[in-house]
Amino acid sequence: MAVFTPVSQQDARTLLADYQLGELVSLEGIAAGIENTNHFLTTTKGEFVLTTFEVLTFKQLPFYIELMHYLAQRKIPVPEPQTRDDGSRISTLCGKPAAIVTKLPGSYTVDPTAKHCAAGAATLAYMHLAAKDFSIQQPNLRGLDWWIKTAPIVQPFLTKDQSILLSVSLAEQQAYAKTAQYSALPEGPAHCDLFRDNVLFAGSQAEPVLGGFIDFYFAGCDKWIFDIAVCVNDWCIERQTGLLIPKLAEAWLEAYNQVRPFTDAERKAWPVMLRAAALRFWLSRLYDFHVPRAAEMLKPHDPTHFERVLFARMNDAIVNLP
Repeated sequence: MAVFTPVSQQDARTLLADYQLGELVSLEGIAAGIENTNHFLTTTKGEFVLTTFEVLTFKQLPFYIELMHYLAQRKIPVPEPQTRDDGSRISTLCGKPAAIVTKLPGSYTVDPTAKHCAAGAATLAYMHLAAKDFSIQQPNLRGLDWWIKTAPIVQPFLTKDQSILLSVSLAEQQAYAKTAQYSALPEGPAHCDLFRDNVLFAGSQAEPVLGGFIDFYFAGCDKWIFDIAVCVNDWCIERQTGLLIPKLAEAWLEAYNQVRPFTDAERKAWPVMLRAAALRFWLSRLYDFHVPRAAEMLKPHDPTHFERVLFARMNDAIVNLP
């Protein structure tokens, strides 16, 4: 992720003294993302990822850390948080919360195929089912309440047409959230940010092998169909237009449905949830672009990408749920 908090090798050595993970070999900052500070951490006992949390608090973090631990214990391929000598899994580094997790095999694919989509979708369905009995409850902190709070902050930076698109879209989501149909949607812990760069694959492009899901720090309890919409809006589109690629969307949805069949309520909600997922990331990218935080290697994403995706979901054909 972007490096907001510089971490020295001595900082890392001091941190490792509270674990049984061996001695420090190397520490390398990761120049991707915009929320936390991440480093590759190599020790004499293995390869890990060290995350220093820039926004999430000590109070909020147990949901994310314990969810990953819970899923890893149930054989879902996710980074496993490492346990300190005192039995906890959250540390303090440079005055901020931090955690060390296992480094998963593989790398993300820029151009997912139907096989990538099917593997990711089936694993997401297994993850949803495995997490449904997780005891800690925390809402998606980038859900509707955040959209309502953030919209007025970004409005001054928008053109008239963009402002109308944002207002109309937000009003739709506010109205839909009050409906009985929305209340009937299956829900539970969800990743909420499972873009293609948060899924690692080993193997080859022709025969991919899923290595695991990473970056759970936007996770929260939400409607599972929203989680799926986030994925389809990233994995299964033409990057230049935002339009869905039917072959990829069908592969994703069929594979998920084979593990956890969709409900009638989810089928009815699908179009509006695709728009909700596009709105969420248009808003967050507008915010990160126009109200940036200082960081080494920070590269905000282009917000116009999800503006195109949202416009496409409002005006063009979608692929229905099976």
